[in-house]
Amino acid sequence: MRKLGIILLITVLSLVACQSNDETESGEESDDKLFVITSFTLIEDMVKQIGGDHIETYNMVPTGTDPHEYDPLPEDIKAASDADVIIYNGFNLEGGDNGWLAKLADSSNIEDDIMYELMAGADPLYLSDDSGNEAEINPHTFLDPVLGIHMAENVIGALSEVDPDNEEFYQSNGDEYVAELEDIANEYEEKISEIPEENRILVTSERAYQYLAERYGLTEGYLFQIDTEETGTPEQITSLINFIEENDPPALFVESNVDKRPMETISNETGVDIYGDIFSDEIGKPGEEGDTYAKFLQYNIDQIYNGLKSN
Repeated sequence: MRKLGIILLITVLSLVACQSNDETESGEESDDKLFVITSFTLIEDMVKQIGGDHIETYNMVPTGTDPHEYDPLPEDIKAASDADVIIYNGFNLEGGDNGWLAKLADSSNIEDDIMYELMAGADPLYLSDDSGNEAEINPHTFLDPVLGIHMAENVIGALSEVDPDNEEFYQSNGDEYVAELEDIANEYEEKISEIPEENRILVTSERAYQYLAERYGLTEGYLFQIDTEETGTPEQITSLINFIEENDPPALFVESNVDKRPMETISNETGVDIYGDIFSDEIGKPGEEGDTYAKFLQYNIDQIYNGLKSN
């Protein structure tokens, strides 16, 4: 009887151990989250919308910080070295081949195969130099909702490639998200088409809206090509005043992340009011206006439509 009891005990313990191992193999693996590093807030939101509970994110450039010229923190470098995948915009937003992200990847010995550029496969537009020649790629693709869809589709592809076990989830979740962005893109087309042609003049501080303007037929007016270390020189202010006098826009706009004083000077000189803020390089802070990419896009088109149509 004692031997029988020992045998039964061993059998029970073996069954428990097997069950525990099975749970570990199925449960722990399914609970493991993909660790995704993103370069700035807008991409982090997009990745969260598509990745859901299957991912954990770490974002580098926070709201209120210039994504063009960022200085990575020690914790950024540590996180990047632990990443399963790094997702970034490309088109020079992170400084290009010699920019801060490229240097971080090189110094941390990060393999190219875990880095995914969301603008891969898209056609760039270029900023011009003082002579009017194409100088560098404009990175602000995400202000165009159609290119936002392109980015979302590349997020789906990146997550699916790195984590094929959850590909079906990423594709299903991503399809719903893309459908939401498609609705917004249709709204952009409808609302801008309702603005009288003579009013389709978008005046901003930075030439961030080039992709948006080209797709939807808006005429651009701006102080400077890109906002890095720019505050509006006397020459830039004079140039924009001349543009406004020639084109007679119904309203002016200022990006949420730039110094508003140069545009206030232009408004005073021309008599054209600043209608309000619009987003360019970042989504809003959590709980505030435009705190997701979809809300960011919606806010911008509402502001542009109301500012240009009602004046």
